[in-house]
Amino acid sequence: MDLEKRPVDPERPEGCLVVAIRLPVRIVALVLVLPVRMAWDALVVAGRFLLDTLLRPVGRGLLWLGLWLGRVLFVWPLVGLWRYVVVPVGTALGWLVKVLVVVPAVWLHRTVLTPVGHGLAWLGRTGWAGLAWLGRGLWAGLVWLARGFGAGLAWVYARLMTPCGHAVLWLLRYLVVVPAGRLYTAVLAPVGRAVVWCVVGLVTGVGLVLYRLWRWVLMPVGRAVVWAGAALVTGVGPALYWTCRVLFVWPAVGLWRWVLVPVGRVLGVVVHEVGQALGHAWRIAGRISLAVGRFLVTLFRWIVVDPARWVYRTVLTPVGHVVRDAVLRPVAEAARAVGRGTRQALATARETVRQARADVRRALFGAPRERETDGGRELVDAQTRTLEKRTGREASPPMRG
Repeated sequence: MDLEKRPVDPERPEGCLVVAIRLPVRIVALVLVLPVRMAWDALVVAGRFLLDTLLRPVGRGLLWLGLWLGRVLFVWPLVGLWRYVVVPVGTALGWLVKVLVVVPAVWLHRTVLTPVGHGLAWLGRTGWAGLAWLGRGLWAGLVWLARGFGAGLAWVYARLMTPCGHAVLWLLRYLVVVPAGRLYTAVLAPVGRAVVWCVVGLVTGVGLVLYRLWRWVLMPVGRAVVWAGAALVTGVGPALYWTCRVLFVWPAVGLWRWVLVPVGRVLGVVVHEVGQALGHAWRIAGRISLAVGRFLVTLFRWIVVDPARWVYRTVLTPVGHVVRDAVLRPVAEAARAVGRGTRQALATARETVRQARADVRRALFGAPRERETDGGRELVDAQTRTLEKRTGREASPPMRG
């Protein structure tokens, strides 16, 4: 892709002052900036090392600790409260509602209301002679049921719901209300008082400052302005104008034109060159610091890394191979041989013990009887199970000695 061709501005001619200032300023800036840049690069390297080796692991550890404390202080208590308080209480309340409301209602519907309904239907079909008697009996039964139900509810309220409510209130008090009150007393109330006092003090101070400004500044200035306006109206204005012009304006214009402008131009050149020199010195110091760092790294590699690598390759590796081939492998082979011999000896001892136990059992209880096979699936005596025996095919009988 072709680059856009931009017109190159012709370089402005530089005066002798700029040329005379530039070289010494750059030298001095380089001398002053080089230690700062090297110290800055060293601090950057140390900061990165600390960040990678200390601060980031410490931050991760603090984050893990904060998450763990959050779980311990908030999540686990809430889970325990839900699991061991709310869920059992809800289950108990559901069971009570089922036992005290649903089951009696179903029983009442099945055993009372349905027969009563059938009886009323029968009375409606046969006549209204016994309706009053049935109504009195039904009313007495309902009153008795209502009394029993009320007594049951009173017992549940007094014996179960009241202690549960007291326990829930105690838990809410000591888990929510008391910590909230302590937080308000220890933190929120002092902070609120401090904020109120700060606001009151700020408003009072600002009002007092505004009042004094009005009293001692604005009112005298306003009076002076009124007096000056009156004087200008009466004819003092032209005299004051020429007086101020001769005494202040002309000297200020001469000072600006013949002193401040040349001095400002010289200071502008100096400041510009100093800034350019500092930037140039900072870049050169960065190159020098990079070269010094590379030199130190190369020197460290020559002094420490390469000798250590040479020692590892030419000394430690052959010695390690010799030790491995001459000592470790024979020792490992000997250990494996000892292990094999030990395992064989243990296997032989176990087999001997098994044979001796079988001989003792045979001597005490006799030889075991031969079990007949059922369909060719089971083996007779101590025959070995073979593929033919498993599949039901004929196999050659074992040889009898």
